[in-house]
Amino acid sequence: MPELVFFSGTMDCGKSTLALQIEHNRSARGLQGMIFSRDDRAGHGKLSSRLGLVTDAVEVEDGQDLYTYLVDHLSRGGRADYVIADEAQFLAPEQIDQLARVVDDLGLDVYAFGITTDFRSKLFPGSQRLVELADRVEVLQVEALCWCGARATHNARTIGGVMVVEGAQVVVGDVTHSADEVGYEVLCRRHHRRRMTAATARAAALSPDVLPVTSA
Repeated sequence: MPELVFFSGTMDCGKSTLALQIEHNRSARGLQGMIFSRDDRAGHGKLSSRLGLVTDAVEVEDGQDLYTYLVDHLSRGGRADYVIADEAQFLAPEQIDQLARVVDDLGLDVYAFGITTDFRSKLFPGSQRLVELADRVEVLQVEALCWCGARATHNARTIGGVMVVEGAQVVVGDVTHSADEVGYEVLCRRHHRRRMTAATARAAALSPDVLPVTSA
């Protein structure tokens, strides 16, 4: 039976790498997939991994009907044996419903990849709808690590290495960025709660206030 599968995890845990691996495995067997993506780090109409792998994708636009897009593609003689949707957290809830309809009405497997919560630890609407509708939710087992070495479970937005907790839900960035850019960092829950990033932890360690005091 075809399935809607949601592969979830924090940033930097290999979601896009797995999406590209699924695409490679199936295309090597003569199957053809329809790949959707949105706001990928490599630019418009791309699905990319931090390992340097990249492939072309259909850039999802606001208000686009993904089910209708697939039907039109098939009606024009195109082929689609499965669907991959990367950065699925950025999709609207109604677009997730359309992907579920692709499974139910067109009989295609849909593999969706995305992070579950934003930098405020709030569910992305697209991810919430996937949790509600998916036949399976798979938490990726490649664990991203907090700067302290613990398992990273939260995504933090940073500016100049300092964690911020206000702003638009979607701001495109990456875990690799220059000091003054908007970036992201994965943290354990404890350090996310304390708003302690790698940069602020280093600053605290270097502060004279926390160094041992010795008498002359």
